[in-house]
Amino acid sequence: MSTTLQKTLAAPLQADILIVDDTIENIALLSEILETNGYSVRKAVNAAMAKTAIAAMLPDVVLLDICMPEVDGYTLCQELKADEVTADVPIIFLSALSDAFDKVKAFDVGGVDYITKPFQMAEVLVRVRNQVLARQTLLTLEQIIKERTKALQIANAQLTQAAYHDQLTDLANRSLLMESIARLLEAVQTDPDYRFAVLFCDCDRFKLINDSYGHFVGDQVLIQVAGRLSQELGTEDVLARFSGDEFVVLLPQVESQAAAIACAEKLIKAIRPGFHLPHGEAFISLSVGIVLSNPVQHQQPEHILRDADIAMYNAKANGKGCYSIFNPIMQQASIELLQVEADLNRAIIAQEFQPYYQPIVDLTTDQPIGCEVLIRWQHPERGLLLPHSFLSVAEETSLLLPIGKQLLEAACQQLREWRQQGKVREDFYLGFNLSVSQITQSTLPEELEQLLNRYGLSPQHLRLEITETALLDNALATEVIRALAERGFHLCIDDFGTGYSSFSYLHKLPVKTLKIDRSFINRLSQKDRDFQIISAILSMASSLNMITVSEGIETPEQLQLLKGLNCNSGQGYWFGKPASAEQMIQQIS
Repeated sequence: MSTTLQKTLAAPLQADILIVDDTIENIALLSEILETNGYSVRKAVNAAMAKTAIAAMLPDVVLLDICMPEVDGYTLCQELKADEVTADVPIIFLSALSDAFDKVKAFDVGGVDYITKPFQMAEVLVRVRNQVLARQTLLTLEQIIKERTKALQIANAQLTQAAYHDQLTDLANRSLLMESIARLLEAVQTDPDYRFAVLFCDCDRFKLINDSYGHFVGDQVLIQVAGRLSQELGTEDVLARFSGDEFVVLLPQVESQAAAIACAEKLIKAIRPGFHLPHGEAFISLSVGIVLSNPVQHQQPEHILRDADIAMYNAKANGKGCYSIFNPIMQQASIELLQVEADLNRAIIAQEFQPYYQPIVDLTTDQPIGCEVLIRWQHPERGLLLPHSFLSVAEETSLLLPIGKQLLEAACQQLREWRQQGKVREDFYLGFNLSVSQITQSTLPEELEQLLNRYGLSPQHLRLEITETALLDNALATEVIRALAERGFHLCIDDFGTGYSSFSYLHKLPVKTLKIDRSFINRLSQKDRDFQIISAILSMASSLNMITVSEGIETPEQLQLLKGLNCNSGQGYWFGKPASAEQMIQQIS
């Protein structure tokens, strides 16, 4: 035996060998050869015993005698190869027959090798080892293939999940939503009576949560929102996160508009309860746009989503926290809003926004002590525009921040000129209204201080007016207000009495002035209930050592009543209408 062969045979292999032979001497010889070389050997003297052994445990290799009584080796081999369980077990035929025909037949029925009797030990070991190695290699490859197939299936499932689901909420994403709508639109085209609905949902005031607590907390709220919305929907309905804080609900089949409205109302109600945050509780609302499928108007998913989005913005314009049903008239209004947004961007660059001023008068001395800064837009085509025609769009599109900076810069520059010209008193101040988006800017105190320094002004020359709504559940606004007060800025609650009027913030926050809303002044008389309300507000402010300003004074009767109630100061048409800088100075001179 060669050295190479000896090394090959010396390396033991763990394998189970089944010997099937009706001659006991052959079985004994083969068993000794194989067991001496580390193989596990089982024996069978006929086909029936062989089948029983194979059924008990599948062998790695079968050594099968051809010439056996009752059932010969060829027949048994054919039966084993016909069974999918045993088909892959390698079979080596044993025979004293050396005719080429016998060997060909052995291979034809499924044998993998052929050993001629009398046996040569080296030949038996080499042929068995080759088949064991081949068998083990095959099984290893099959296992690898199974594992890789499973890994591929998992990877494909993960890719599908990533491709069609939102990472944060695990809801359907925009891609899956678009495909779902496309399928339903095809159904609408084939069956005009079939209807489905799309509900476009936006979380009102969600930006405040991100600005106040950070995006991580905002993400946790979005997960809660997704959970609440999901609970209100049926198993066939599709809820998708469209983008940011926008969600879309797809109702695959609706009987009527009323059914879509009922769903929208449930969704709105589900969002009303507060959301628990690390430092308290926040409240948001849901604005929902509703649109029902129309085979003529909606040919593509983008069409129906566009209409639902337009309806949602209409709901926001109607006060938020409500639903709105799409009407084609809304589309024209939406186009106009887009035009306003485009014009606002251009106007910022062209500096078309102008400060107008309305005097504020000390009611004890009847002398002007300051003025409120109001915004006007000198549009090149539409002329002078009032705030109601563009401010809501500016707030919605985050353009109010740059607009506000331009306006205040111009007003501070104007106050410096008036002071240098001796047209106003040294303590004459500007009243400037801060929006929610402005009061939640953590850099605001420093920016305002730098602005005043540029124009030789101090914080006392600027009274910052904040609405009650801006203070509601807004931790960041509270922090900014305190930072402003620490730098010496004078803070004022604007339109007092028309918001949520949680009086607790009056002693918690460094507020120095209350501005009474004009709605209380319009019908003011001693017999009117508003008179009692104003009297109570003024009394409370006095006990808190706060300054009071009444807005909307238009008649001498209103003025006298407010003086009698010891209101500190006032503004309104009686003293002067909002006007340009030149006109305002003429009014107070």
